[in-house]
Amino acid sequence: MICVEYVTKTYGGFTAVDDVSFSARPGRVTGFLGPNGAGKSTTLRVVVGLTPPDHGTAQVLGRRFRDMPNPGREVGVLLDASAQHAGRTGREVLGIAQTTMGLPRRRVTEVLDVVGLSEAEANRRLRDYSLGMRQRLGLAHALLGDPEVLILDEPANGLDPAGIRWMRDLLRGYADRGATVLLSSHLLHEIEVVADDLVVIGHGHVVAAGTKDDLLAGAGTYVATRDPAPLAQALTSAGLSHHADDTRGASAGASPPAVFHVDADAEHVGHVAWTAGIALTELRPADGAGLEEMFLTLTADTQRDRHPAATSQGAVA
Repeated sequence: MICVEYVTKTYGGFTAVDDVSFSARPGRVTGFLGPNGAGKSTTLRVVVGLTPPDHGTAQVLGRRFRDMPNPGREVGVLLDASAQHAGRTGREVLGIAQTTMGLPRRRVTEVLDVVGLSEAEANRRLRDYSLGMRQRLGLAHALLGDPEVLILDEPANGLDPAGIRWMRDLLRGYADRGATVLLSSHLLHEIEVVADDLVVIGHGHVVAAGTKDDLLAGAGTYVATRDPAPLAQALTSAGLSHHADDTRGASAGASPPAVFHVDADAEHVGHVAWTAGIALTELRPADGAGLEEMFLTLTADTQRDRHPAATSQGAVA
């Protein structure tokens, strides 16, 4: 369990985090989202005791991180995969941590196997590691003490698609065994796939928090038909708000289906169409793009790149 209550942190005249409160629960993956400069890294540093807050408290498993006698055996942390001595080998880095935590030597080999670093890679110096290898080593370090809590900042950086899927499965499995996972990432699709709960931060404030299903429940439904006028009339008669989605209707063919976005769940929309005798070519929840749309809406005034041409390039990095 992670509990952050009313945390505020200022640097001179700049408030990095302002009255932030949220929790991450056991057995669940909590996604921590926000634009660059929103306060994510500062918040995580407060949680793991690297940055003292001006006000408020951050506790992990009911205690401040700094009060844990052997924190690595209770909390696994990955904030910066490059923060290791470049002249050491991967095995040496883990060996130092293993000795410090009082763990058996075999634990180093076990976590190297878990994160997929070979013997040859483990004996290579970190200056010769790729970013993806550094991420795997950083995760091995976080897992070394078999902790109850994982706090990870951008753990999928540098991983290829297979590595990202591996990371997703590992974190999902860890949470399913009862652990608490707090995950910060700019890869919104990966957060959407793996997270149970979401915390969205902007300008140092929490702008949304709750279960993923609840926060995305308003995404609505996409429905397509070759009889748009009768469908529009049926939706209006049923009191369902809707609009034509021109971005999704264009396709090859003489008469592509018309696509509507409807502010209702798919079952309700389907029933309205069936009752009116209208054949549909598509009916599906709109939550495939729900997290991105929700994120951009909630953090619109914090985005560095607000111009439409720039939004897709940098808004969620």
